[in-house]
Amino acid sequence: MKTQMLLAAEGEHNPIVPAPAEIVVGLISFLLLLFVLWKYAVPRFEKLYAERSERIEGGIAKAEAAQAEAQRTLEQYKEQLAEARAEAARIRDDARAEGQQILDEMRTQAQTESDRIVSQGQAQLAHQRAQIVAELRADLGRQAVDLAGRVVGESLEDEARRRGTVDRFLDDLEATSARSES
Repeated sequence: MKTQMLLAAEGEHNPIVPAPAEIVVGLISFLLLLFVLWKYAVPRFEKLYAERSERIEGGIAKAEAAQAEAQRTLEQYKEQLAEARAEAARIRDDARAEGQQILDEMRTQAQTESDRIVSQGQAQLAHQRAQIVAELRADLGRQAVDLAGRVVGESLEDEARRRGTVDRFLDDLEATSARSES
């Protein structure tokens, strides 16, 4: 039975194995299709691939350039920030120094004004004291002359005599008070 099948198979066309004419036509068609693809489609694919690669590489280059620019900008920002901080510290220090200088000037002015007021007050007190002492001397002198005139019984109207007597009395009074304070 096997042999019969083989004989029957040789005479008939086997559907699994193609006919030799179909193989040649298929091969020529394949080669023709390959030639057309190679001639027209492959260059277009290569061109599109190259363009896409260039765009991608250009995008990467742009991204790198943008990143480098961003880095430079960041560095400039950091430098400006550091300069601004240094400037602020300098301004703060200048303001403190100026404030201290103003305080020192105000203290000096206040001390000068205080000294002037004290010396003016002392001068005014000395002047008032001298005025009071002169008034007291004159008053005391008149009273002493009147009293002495009553005691002595004679008039001490003579101005020269009166002054001499009053001056002696006041000098004795001052000498006595100076001795008692010592």
